[in-house]
Amino acid sequence: MKKRARSETDFEKRKIEIMECCFDCYCENGFNGTGIKQLAKSCGCTSANLYVYFENLDDLIIQSTAHCMSKVEDDFMERAPKNAQDIERFINEIPYWTAKKHGKKYRLMYQVYTHPKYREYGKQFFKGVDQRYSQYAQQLESQIGIPADILRPMIFVLIRACVHFALFEDEVYLQDQLKLLKLSIQLFIEKFNSK
Repeated sequence: MKKRARSETDFEKRKIEIMECCFDCYCENGFNGTGIKQLAKSCGCTSANLYVYFENLDDLIIQSTAHCMSKVEDDFMERAPKNAQDIERFINEIPYWTAKKHGKKYRLMYQVYTHPKYREYGKQFFKGVDQRYSQYAQQLESQIGIPADILRPMIFVLIRACVHFALFEDEVYLQDQLKLLKLSIQLFIEKFNSK
């Protein structure tokens, strides 16, 4: 029994390695310009080995995109502000950090989830994003003193600004969104402190 459990653990570990490796390969070479042989080579296996873990290439694309983009969210939230005094630093730094570290991943995610074949999977993924951002807002509420129902839309604005910047390097759009976000936070804190 233990041997089988270890085998299942090894299977899942290798599957995650393959998803991350394939996603990176797609990020580097493009969604349409990457074939199964190139994916297998980047994973250090044969094309047939990939089908041990995934039903087909579509399954690999769907699962690897969802897995890797969830990891991007986790990475993002690890850098979240720990208190109200840390908010401005976070807002100023995070768009540039995430564009540099995850820009290719955002571009690939949009290629995948806007493709007619995968659009329904994108809708499912973003329903999960909505739930996770609600959880993040709940976690941050006690740390930074902004109620979760106000914080959640602010998270959405910041994430959208970061992703847009990562995709298009549009500094004007980014700075306008950040300015609005900082003003909203300042007004909320002033209102809260005046009570």
